[in-house]
Amino acid sequence: MRRPLTAVLLAALLAAAGCAGQPPPTAATRPGPAVETATSGIDALFLAMMVAHTEQTLELVRVGLDRGADPELRTLIAAVRSTETDELATMRGWLREAGPSAVAAAERHDHSGHSDAAAGLARLRAAPADQVDRVLADVLAAHQRTAANLARAQVQAGTSARVRDLAGRIERSRTAEVALLAKLPAR
Repeated sequence: MRRPLTAVLLAALLAAAGCAGQPPPTAATRPGPAVETATSGIDALFLAMMVAHTEQTLELVRVGLDRGADPELRTLIAAVRSTETDELATMRGWLREAGPSAVAAAERHDHSGHSDAAAGLARLRAAPADQVDRVLADVLAAHQRTAANLARAQVQAGTSARVRDLAGRIERSRTAEVALLAKLPAR
């Protein structure tokens, strides 16, 4: 029996933060007036996982824009591309700021099994022209549900206020995208 994805991701985030019995690494970033800027191992792990997930999303979107026909779906995935391109730049910057020890802790985590993006991309690329929009909507909805669940787990387990804030925004936006995808005629 499969455990709920949120529980699995939360367990993975918590386990990775204490990897090898060492305390989670932290690094100070640019100080702000009243903004906490330390990034712990669990925060760096989330950022690394979301960077990989976002890169996969952007690949799905690229293929969708190349092959999709439904104007509403194309508008939605263009908005996804814009939002996630900005978020990707932010997350990569925060990982760089966190320093090598936080990034190394995140990289020790095995990211396989967190996403079915490769299978989704294969489905999308192989879809007959008259089914591309439906397949894209299905694949993207499943992918964005995973992102929302990962972000929800980070909101609960993260230590950095700014990373938890980003995770909250990701959870809300991906949940809204899934709802919009479900309403499209392509589904």
